[in-house]
Amino acid sequence: MTGSENLPLWDLSPVFPGLDSPEWTTAKARIAGLGDQLIAHLSSLGPAGSPGLAEWLVKSLELGEKASSLYTTLGAYAYSCYSTATRDAMAMAELNAVEELALPLKRAEVLNRNALASRRDEVLALATGPKADPRLAPFHFFFEEEIFLQSRQMAPELEDLAADLSRSGGDAWGRLQEAVSSNTSVLWDDRTGERKTITELRNLAYDPDRAVRAKAFLLELDAWKGVEIPVAAALNGVKGFAVSLNKRRGWKGAIDKSITQSRMSPATLDALIGAMEDSLPVFRRYLGAKAAFLGLPKLAFYDIFGPLVSESDKGRTWTWEEAGVFIVEKFSSFDPAMGAFAARAFRESWIDARPREGKIGGAYCIHFPEARVPRVLCNFDGTFSDLVTVAHELGHAWHYDCIKDKPQALAQYPMTLAETASIFAETLVFESAMAGAPDAERLGLLELHLQDSTQVIVDILSRYKFEASVFARREKGELPAEDFCALMSEAQMATYGDALDPELLHPWMWAAKGHYYSPELSFYNFPYAFGLLFGLGLYARYRKEGPAFAASYRSLLAQTGSASAVEVTRMAGFDIETKAFWKSGLDVIGAQIAEFEALVAKVKA
Repeated sequence: MTGSENLPLWDLSPVFPGLDSPEWTTAKARIAGLGDQLIAHLSSLGPAGSPGLAEWLVKSLELGEKASSLYTTLGAYAYSCYSTATRDAMAMAELNAVEELALPLKRAEVLNRNALASRRDEVLALATGPKADPRLAPFHFFFEEEIFLQSRQMAPELEDLAADLSRSGGDAWGRLQEAVSSNTSVLWDDRTGERKTITELRNLAYDPDRAVRAKAFLLELDAWKGVEIPVAAALNGVKGFAVSLNKRRGWKGAIDKSITQSRMSPATLDALIGAMEDSLPVFRRYLGAKAAFLGLPKLAFYDIFGPLVSESDKGRTWTWEEAGVFIVEKFSSFDPAMGAFAARAFRESWIDARPREGKIGGAYCIHFPEARVPRVLCNFDGTFSDLVTVAHELGHAWHYDCIKDKPQALAQYPMTLAETASIFAETLVFESAMAGAPDAERLGLLELHLQDSTQVIVDILSRYKFEASVFARREKGELPAEDFCALMSEAQMATYGDALDPELLHPWMWAAKGHYYSPELSFYNFPYAFGLLFGLGLYARYRKEGPAFAASYRSLLAQTGSASAVEVTRMAGFDIETKAFWKSGLDVIGAQIAEFEALVAKVKA
């Protein structure tokens, strides 16, 4: 296929025929009934020491499983429809309707935590002690985590209010950012009247023609400037919402909550961020070598993704079919089951790849527990980087496939471990592409890989610093758009340093990244660095152990919802609470940067 109009759209019909279908209406009625049943059951627990606790817990898990599976499917379907057509009034209405149906389930979550905490010792004895009930023992981590989270929640009536207000508060601000960003377009060619969306402009960051990149970048900045007031209002709303609720719930701050959500320890985050900080000079060497290759004193922000090509070679463009064949082949070389899974994703239209107005930018993977299938959204433009993005999201999908038969309570893995699977998939594709490539091609592939690594370490660190600054300021009041821009520029200078032209940064990156706009999931950034470096560690094990590692890898992914990140990574033989572990992964990238510098010198000569 060539041309974005020929790229595939996904098929959601195996989940529901449509938002106006009887099946959809019936499912909404079912979730309402399950919510009522669950609340009634959770309210029936007797006082400490009373009999029947084991049976009560088993019934709680059964009802929770049904409710969670159905609600997750409803929410995922509504969001999938909305995110590909943000102007669709029905999609917006149904997304709101599902959020309203979630209110009893959020209340049930609060009641369940209160009930477990009220009989804490008895619950844990049934799940972990010498007389543990075999039906409950697999859920010991779930019980322990829920009991801790009970100490970080408000009274039931206040949690009810927070959940209700979130629909018109925190969540609504996030939807505003999506709607504005997905529907903003600018005039690209005044001769033909052609317009481009912000998503299309951002995709041109990979164009081999620097003039095209610069034009797209400046138009993008102008576009963000034109909508900065509503988007700044959205960011203020989301962060203010999070600040207020975090205080009420007893969190020390947004980062404290994020560490818990990531199932990490403070020591792990300190070690990770410290190692990232230490690695910045090495990444600046890479950016300096790239600038030298391009004949520039420094890179502009719009050069970060610019390919290294000569005037006579504008670089390869991948068709969708070529990308699919390549990904399936490389996944299969690691694990035939993973390759067959990817082939099915392409064959059965699991991927929505076509950029279009009204569709959000970026990429994601989403899953539907009732149908036991995932779907992938991306905006494919034919670059190798786009191919890697598809592999990344299919890595997420494979992770889900490895854990989908677990109970919902044991299938909820944190972002840290979720990103590990996607990074591992990326690495499979990259290493296969590098094998046997001649110097010029190897340089181009290595540069694309280092682009991504730089994003995950250097740019992610800038986003982490920016978000930390925003939270510190937001506690004192709202910030105008120009302050967000100033904080973003400061964060970019702190990480990219003298490798970038300070006059050509991207101060509106806070508007472009949807990750900032989740009220319940702050610091949607450092887990990517975790995933990259842990993924590199796993890949090193695969290179050492060979094909036998595929089964171990599937087993590890299946356990990611049943233990903390520290425990899961310990299963792979890693100690993530030490800076030395993270440095080992960064050293791999450092060696790639050294090879890049050598290839630049060789090719230029």
